[in-house]
Amino acid sequence: MPIAYWLFVLLTLLLIVFVAYTTVRSARLLDDWPPELNPLLIPGENVIRLLLIVVCLGLGRLSGLSPAQLGWRFDQALPHALWGITGGLAIAGFYIVLTRLVVARTGHRFYRTTLLRLIVPRTGRQLVWVLLALGPVVLMEELLFRSLLVGGLAPIAPTGWLILASGIIFGALHSPQGRWGVVGTAAAGVALGWTFAATGSLVLPVVAHYVANSAQIALAYRLGERAYAMDETGR
Repeated sequence: MPIAYWLFVLLTLLLIVFVAYTTVRSARLLDDWPPELNPLLIPGENVIRLLLIVVCLGLGRLSGLSPAQLGWRFDQALPHALWGITGGLAIAGFYIVLTRLVVARTGHRFYRTTLLRLIVPRTGRQLVWVLLALGPVVLMEELLFRSLLVGGLAPIAPTGWLILASGIIFGALHSPQGRWGVVGTAAAGVALGWTFAATGSLVLPVVAHYVANSAQIALAYRLGERAYAMDETGR
């Protein structure tokens, strides 16, 4: 492999470490100094997310791999998007139902709602802005964990192991949400990685990821305080 590709590998791994550190660090800071503004709507945060998207695209070009290898193909965008909507609703439904079963069986939700309280909108208008702001978040995560980590490293590592690794890392990033947040997100990450590998396109996992997160936020907004009524120990 050319030197540019190995530079791509190094920079991609460093970017994952950077995103992991800043994500966990920021989540912990929110516990002590919760912002007045919804974290998804902070202008500076959105600028950083957009810059990270540009960085991911630049790394993809640096790799020298074809757009198809990175999942940057849109020849089946419409059917993939439709399947993504279905898959996203299925992921959200599975997560919600399984959470309720866990609570019913153990008496704990194993999920900390601190971050959820901060990002769930308070008004219908804010809900619209939150859902719009969610787009760059999802695109950045899918570019990094599916396109670059799975597609980009496939020439030097088995795809199955890359899917598993991307799911585990993706779940670990959600450690501030509690044990169930890690397990549930890791499982979703593996599912999204599998759909990426199966379709060879980033469209389906991006849409599924966005729909799943949007459905959870919309449900929490609709439920209001009832969404936080269960145990918040995060054990």
